Amino acid sequence: MASSGSGYDLSSSTFSPDGRIFQVEYASRAVESSGAALGLRCADGIVLCVEKPMNKKMMVTKNTPAGRRIYAVDGKTGLALAGYPGDGRQVANRAREEAANYLETYGSEIPPDVLAARLSAYVHYFTLHGALRPFGCTALLAGYDAATQRHSLHMVEPSGSCFEYYAAAAGRGRQPARTEMEKLAVNPTRAAAAAASGGAGGVGGEEGMERGQQLISVAEGVRQLAKIVYTIRDSGGNGGSGASKDGPFEIEMSWLCEKTGWKHVGVPKDVMEEAVEWAKREIEAEGEEEDEDDDEEDGMEE
Repeated sequence: MASSGSGYDLSSSTFSPDGRIFQVEYASRAVESSGAALGLRCADGIVLCVEKPMNKKMMVTKNTPAGRRIYAVDGKTGLALAGYPGDGRQVANRAREEAANYLETYGSEIPPDVLAARLSAYVHYFTLHGALRPFGCTALLAGYDAATQRHSLHMVEPSGSCFEYYAAAAGRGRQPARTEMEKLAVNPTRAAAAAASGGAGGVGGEEGMERGQQLISVAEGVRQLAKIVYTIRDSGGNGGSGASKDGPFEIEMSWLCEKTGWKHVGVPKDVMEEAVEWAKREIEAEGEEEDEDDDEEDGMEE
């Protein structure tokens, strides 16, 4: 049957009768089974966050290319990847080549939207030929355009599609992560509308109202992304300890913002540690509040 992919999933150049390309869908499923990659565009910059599962206890991931999920493309552009690490390295290398070629040809750094378009065209090429296979990775591209003085966040998917986002998520738990990021004040249009109507749609509801629906900063973005990662991982109810049923993991973060002169650099270790501790406390406090609410409901039923 066409819906199962039988006979139509042997090549990425073959459409099924209902218009599907199963090899591209399989590549997307490979991304969904990997660690999450999150991107958040804030008022003063962009934060990238990647969840790195520790599949083997004896594996060394720090300061090694194999353990890396976030790459620097050029001075003002960074790339976060979800999916197969090997495929991600090839996409990152291609992004660096495109940036270097643009600099050599035009004498200026490549704008983020141009780099995203070129990278998506490269990824899409691998879905057109039967001798190739689609990339099993999704790339989040954060960059700053010095000409327009504007920072932007793009996501390139295995199909070659590319869009700009205020907040983006890929990998395992992407849907709950997107739901949580939609609650944050990162969309200027929605934040302005909520402030005008007196809504509570910003960071933490009432806290967002007190801030007058101002867009969050990268410092707040680091804390919120850490909380989101621990929330989607903490399905076992262990207070965000990182030892969920999915196994241990590490968090890798980077940012480019006004504070760094719009250079893409890693988030300082002390800032990350503070964000993780804050995230664990918030998750634990929210869990206690839910338990109290459940106890009150049980008491009312009795």
